[in-house]
Amino acid sequence: MQIIEIFWPAFMLAFLLVYIHAVFGVEIIRRGVIFTDLAIGQIAAIGMALSVAFLDGAYQTLLVLSFAIFAALIIAWASKNIKNVEAFIGLLYALGISSIMIILSKSAEGMEIFSKLSAADILFTSQEDFYKSLALYIPISIVMFILYPKMKGFLKEMTFFVMLALTVTSSVQVAGVLVVFALLIAPAYIGLVQNRFSPLVVAWFMGTVAIIAAMIGSYSFDLPTGYSIIFVMVIVSLGFVMLNDKKEKVEE
Repeated sequence: MQIIEIFWPAFMLAFLLVYIHAVFGVEIIRRGVIFTDLAIGQIAAIGMALSVAFLDGAYQTLLVLSFAIFAALIIAWASKNIKNVEAFIGLLYALGISSIMIILSKSAEGMEIFSKLSAADILFTSQEDFYKSLALYIPISIVMFILYPKMKGFLKEMTFFVMLALTVTSSVQVAGVLVVFALLIAPAYIGLVQNRFSPLVVAWFMGTVAIIAAMIGSYSFDLPTGYSIIFVMVIVSLGFVMLNDKKEKVEE
């Protein structure tokens, strides 16, 4: 297909995004802290907003990473020391989005920048962006699959949130905060509601099918790619969950 020949870096990046975010998404849902990724992503986006609004895009990765790790450290501490931690995380998200709007209010292109921060167009991903993401996700995968299971206590908690922060630092810049949230939650939710196969494998498969369908649909009908990905991910996830619930009730 011609579309694949032209946009192969975007399709490969999409596969990587589904792969790495499902790893964290399954764990996040199991922990019951659904808005963790959204809060970290939103706080991380403050760094991106500062870079774009005041520094002409300079130091973007450094600023995004700094804010992401800061948010991850706060959440790691709060998850062990704060009651009703989900409410705490929700307030962090509100702080992040309000901070971004205040920062971008000083920019003539504030709303356009905000839209990009929320859901970017990954169809035009360059080969360089793909290889940068690949270089980051390989060591993160090694940590999460080999080192993380052997850890205990606060070190394990810190490792999880720092690795999530590193992942979000990259994916927020290429995909946007809301796309990252959809990638983390929707495929993992599908994987966890069924009992026949490994949740992670199902999340990878269903997430890949959904994101590729969304990207092809976005290109074919000239729709915004980021929001198309969110829409398809959510529809597929909700549809699967409802059908699976109906199937289980029939079997009972």
